[in-house]
Amino acid sequence: MPTSARAAVGHPVAGLAHVAPCCAVDHQGQFRRAALALGIPDDEVSRFIQHLRLSIRLSGGSGGVPVGQFGGLPRLPVGMDWPSDGVSPLPFIFSVDCAALPRVDGFGLPADGSLLFFQDHEQAAATGERRYGRVVYVPAGTDTEVATGSTDDAFVGEQYDVGARLRAEFPDWFGADDEDEDDLSPFQQQLARDLERDLPHLDELCALANDLWPPDNGYASAYIGGYADEEVVKSIAEQTLAWREKTGEIVIPVAKWYSHVEKETHRLTSEWVSLAHFPVDNELYYRSDGSFVIRHDDLAAGRLDEALSVAELIP
Repeated sequence: MPTSARAAVGHPVAGLAHVAPCCAVDHQGQFRRAALALGIPDDEVSRFIQHLRLSIRLSGGSGGVPVGQFGGLPRLPVGMDWPSDGVSPLPFIFSVDCAALPRVDGFGLPADGSLLFFQDHEQAAATGERRYGRVVYVPAGTDTEVATGSTDDAFVGEQYDVGARLRAEFPDWFGADDEDEDDLSPFQQQLARDLERDLPHLDELCALANDLWPPDNGYASAYIGGYADEEVVKSIAEQTLAWREKTGEIVIPVAKWYSHVEKETHRLTSEWVSLAHFPVDNELYYRSDGSFVIRHDDLAAGRLDEALSVAELIP
């Protein structure tokens, strides 16, 4: 691990060579051209694209140019304290070089600089407080140094480099067959039926998206972008409706509460995006996940401090 005191954020990840910024790719145009070549009508392709999102899958040992670092010690701006919850330092999860990441249509990540993710997932899961997670953006050209504020194993995991590739994502209810529909709510079932009616070539379009941006194969260290977890958006929807009721803006009959939450969740899905989602090793739990979600508008405006830290622990 490099021990030099300073480095330009053009080399934001310890041990990685500088990577020229990735050229923007018109993924929607790429998909549209391929779908039209299959004889699928343009208006149907447009409706399908409204539901298609691409996420960036990060994984170790994937070959190619590294785009980020998991574990180890982060590079922070010179003089910056290790991020904390106000009392204790937050574990460092990973960092990415934004210039090295593939560009994604409609996903407003910074064009360059570094993003560093810190989270105490146990405290975040137990309390739901956003102070237990933090996203740090380090602009390109900033003098950085290897952080030395915490060397405890609880805060510094095993270090390894990760590569990136794109993956196609859809809403949970999207393309559900008759058997899967049993697990959906009546509202989601109606969405699925409307989709089948509006997209007669749905199967071909899904197959094309998965050919262009294949689904998972093996362990993923994290995902950047894509759909925010539905349960997270649902929680935001419940809080939003509860606040609007409290302020007298709306009145929701008790019997109608759940249906209002579902509709609000569906609406908010277009406003929120997953900034990062990652599994966390924890031998005490069957599943341990951490994530950050953010509004599209806040991400595009660079308001990364508006990202919400979320964690889930399943025994």
